[in-house]
Amino acid sequence: MASEGPKPAAIMLLFLNLGLYIIVTIIAGWVVNHAIERTHETASVLSIPARIFPIYFPMGNMATGFFVIFSLIAGVVGVTTSVTGLTNVLQWDASNLNAAAASSLLTWTLTLLAMGLACKEINIGWADANLRTLEVMTIIVSTTQLFCAGAIQAGVEDVASKRNPASTGPA
Repeated sequence: MASEGPKPAAIMLLFLNLGLYIIVTIIAGWVVNHAIERTHETASVLSIPARIFPIYFPMGNMATGFFVIFSLIAGVVGVTTSVTGLTNVLQWDASNLNAAAASSLLTWTLTLLAMGLACKEINIGWADANLRTLEVMTIIVSTTQLFCAGAIQAGVEDVASKRNPASTGPA
């Protein structure tokens, strides 16, 4: 029972991340849908560089398009990682925990990319409330995903130390 330390933390963080990534995906999907619906009426009167892009974002600034698309990708990958991570962590063996750790790390890097674009959008300024909410949620989920990846990695090390107790110390 004492070895169950990382497991409850990982499960709690995976459930938290699942909820946060669902919120990020919903908001980013709404922004993309809003931009697609407004592209024809708004971008048709713009000069040629703005009409090159297939989706014109009528809200936000020049970083909005990249930020929203990468947030949507990170959100979808994050939901998938959280669901599969929950099934892997509940089984709590070495192969499943290694798979969960790898996918968690990949999701964290995608979320960090979206967070960097959120920081750029904040730096440029002029965003409405929906985009500010998406920026804040992306920054929060990047932090919780880091803690989740750490908890899963602690579980990997816990399971590895049980399999080979002689190799727990430094070489």
